[in-house]
Amino acid sequence: MSTLSIADRQSDSAPSVSFEFFPPKSDAMAERLWQTVQRLEPMAPDFVSVTYGAGGSTRERTHDTVKRIAGSTLLLPAAHLTCVSATKEEVLDVADDYWDAGIRHIVALRGDATEGMGAAFQRHPGGFRDSVELIAGLREHRPELGKQFEISVSCYPEPHPDSLGWDQDIAFLKAKQDAGADRAISQFFFEPDTYLRFLERARAGGVTMPIIPGIMLQPNFKGLKRISTLCGATLPDWLHRLYEGLDDDEETRDLVTANVAAELCHKLADEAVDKFHFYTLNRAGLALSTCRLLGMKPRPAQAA
Repeated sequence: MSTLSIADRQSDSAPSVSFEFFPPKSDAMAERLWQTVQRLEPMAPDFVSVTYGAGGSTRERTHDTVKRIAGSTLLLPAAHLTCVSATKEEVLDVADDYWDAGIRHIVALRGDATEGMGAAFQRHPGGFRDSVELIAGLREHRPELGKQFEISVSCYPEPHPDSLGWDQDIAFLKAKQDAGADRAISQFFFEPDTYLRFLERARAGGVTMPIIPGIMLQPNFKGLKRISTLCGATLPDWLHRLYEGLDDDEETRDLVTANVAAELCHKLADEAVDKFHFYTLNRAGLALSTCRLLGMKPRPAQAA
């Protein structure tokens, strides 16, 4: 374990980051998300993404938000695209719409069942079977369009609920790469060895594309426990102890959350990891605090 102080760490090169936002469910939440986007824009992330809700719910607000980011900021938005509740033609029409709006980066996912995380996924008649088929479909659709998209995909450093074992999991990630994926973004985790062991397995299985660690910024520990149960992420005992007794202390929870995330990034940086993807939950302050702890500062505003 590194013994560098925060000041020592901040003298090193700052990492590259990307931010993920969850979809707004109302006009008021959409405006709050837009304020978060504006506050984080000066951090100059590699890209930002906006997810769909379970089963593709909030899809239209997701589309509108991604297009607004592309048209009104200097950020590079990545549009989530899933196989849920749509035919192949309908999904590819959405991709065309994104392209026409100037969006060049797709996060290609199978997506959650319409009933939400944890429910069995049912393929739509005439739809893509899984993310591998979706990636291949994007690459094969109008080559002058599809071959220009950057395509990111998901991966799980711990076995997810549908896992059939590490060999199958790594083979499926390799299939995503072979279908045309450019990078993978991991589910969240809290121990650096979890990511490092997964990375070793992936490389041994022929996965050569970048695998960006996903870092969770969720200060509500009850919510974090619920999410981790659904996606198979382990919450270490030490994390339980850190949040114990803080249910009614939002300020301290935020401080704990930012420091836990930053320390995890520091430990990964000691292993030569230099890119991180933050699940922001639309909380700009937490993302900004974590970035500051990593030595990042906002870029000066460009002159008009």
